[in-house]
Amino acid sequence: MTVPAPRARRRPTRLGRLLPLLLIGALLAPVGLLVAANWRQATDDRDLAARERLGVQYLGALAAVTDALVAAQSAAINGRPVPREALDRAVEGAAAVDARIGGELLSQERWAGVRAKLEALRGRGNADPESAYTAYGEVSDLLLALHRKVRESSGLVRDPEADSFFLQDSAGQELPEAVIAAGRLADLGTLVARRPAAEQPRGLMELTGLRVAALAPAADLVDNLRSAVDGSESTDLGANVLTPLDTYQRSVEALAAYSVPAKNTGAVDPGQLSAAGLNAHRAARQLQPVILAELDALLVERVDALDRDRWLTAGTAALAALLLGWLAALLVAAGRRARRRAALAATHAEAADTPPHRDPWQPPAAEARALQPAGAAPDQEAARWGAFDAAR
Repeated sequence: MTVPAPRARRRPTRLGRLLPLLLIGALLAPVGLLVAANWRQATDDRDLAARERLGVQYLGALAAVTDALVAAQSAAINGRPVPREALDRAVEGAAAVDARIGGELLSQERWAGVRAKLEALRGRGNADPESAYTAYGEVSDLLLALHRKVRESSGLVRDPEADSFFLQDSAGQELPEAVIAAGRLADLGTLVARRPAAEQPRGLMELTGLRVAALAPAADLVDNLRSAVDGSESTDLGANVLTPLDTYQRSVEALAAYSVPAKNTGAVDPGQLSAAGLNAHRAARQLQPVILAELDALLVERVDALDRDRWLTAGTAALAALLLGWLAALLVAAGRRARRRAALAATHAEAADTPPHRDPWQPPAAEARALQPAGAAPDQEAARWGAFDAAR
């Protein structure tokens, strides 16, 4: 019976051995791209939030300058001593902030222009209130332009969240414009009252236009802050902002009422208008730091959340790399064991096909031998010479 030879195991090709690793690489590529995209997005958002915090710091310094400038203008127009010390402290504080972060916010050139104008006001006296009003107005315009520059370069104008966007718009645009316009309105009322009767109608028209310029940003400020409170998830924002906002809103309403000419005289009372402007200024001074503090708190919370997202992304990437590396190691080890088994099977098959070693002095195992009677000569040679030996 013929026994079939064992079937030789087929050795895997190089492509077959590399195919599992190629599949792991194909799985690792999209995972790596996804992790890299998430990391890049979280990093960009975090950098934007950190840069916005720099803008908040700069706006805080500019708020102090704005407050001191409006107070100095009111003193110069009304013939009182100008509070130079407060203005100098505010200027030095803003200069320190600009020296620290102005290069990153691209504000140093504009701040240099504003500071030069502020230094020029130092030697101005109170002899000519009209020219002082014009000079302070030029500096105020430059200061508002610097507010806009800081908001743009810091990314505050591109803030993605509704609550923080309304807060930055209120603190960086609406409130500074409202404060400066309210100060001009109160000071212009004083100047108009001093002008000749022939110039009174033109002065009242100027007051009407400036009244609109002062009330419009104040109304936008109130709307923005209420929208920020309504759209925010923070429970502290409403409690901290609404109380000083209500105080400011009432002061602005009083300013609007006293800036309207009386029906019986056709003129405004400069004393009442000046007092209303001072109250609005004080209310804005209380509201400004609250807005900036709440905005900075929201940005800090966002930075912390983005840091957690980045750590989570990094941990996910490390875990995926470990799992895929472990799988690749298992596949490589399995491939090595398969190659060892194939080599061992080939060795056994080769040994089975080779005939066993035979002693040349022994007859072949398969050779047939004739049966001999008992006592017969062990071989033919002994039988042939046996008779000769017996006769001799």
